[in-house]
Amino acid sequence: MNRKFLITGAILGLFAIIFGAFSAHGLKNLVDAQAVESFETGVRFQMYHAFLFLLMGFLDPRKLNLQTTYILLLSGTILFSGSIYLLATNTLTPFFDFTTIALLTPLGGTLLIVGWAMILYRFIKMKAK
Repeated sequence: MNRKFLITGAILGLFAIIFGAFSAHGLKNLVDAQAVESFETGVRFQMYHAFLFLLMGFLDPRKLNLQTTYILLLSGTILFSGSIYLLATNTLTPFFDFTTIALLTPLGGTLLIVGWAMILYRFIKMKAK
């Protein structure tokens, strides 16, 4: 088991639940429906990747070099979901215009795609038992 992946998955899952509850119960009264929908997209992608980290935590770290994949997936999740959270709540923060960081969303998405591609590559290269 890979403890780092398991802990990361649990933390991402914990915060996805917290952010999802905030979206369902608090955010709907503060921003428009489109912003809530965007926020929920960030929550959904964060939870998907929480599950992925948990699953990868059960892979044998000695057989697969997962450090680069870990960095790509964690960075991608933070940039993708995090930027969506900030953009969706932009109207609540008059001191900073988060639209200036809008390019972090596709950058995070690209990192997630590359991370998933690396997982696929490693699985293809695994020797059959």
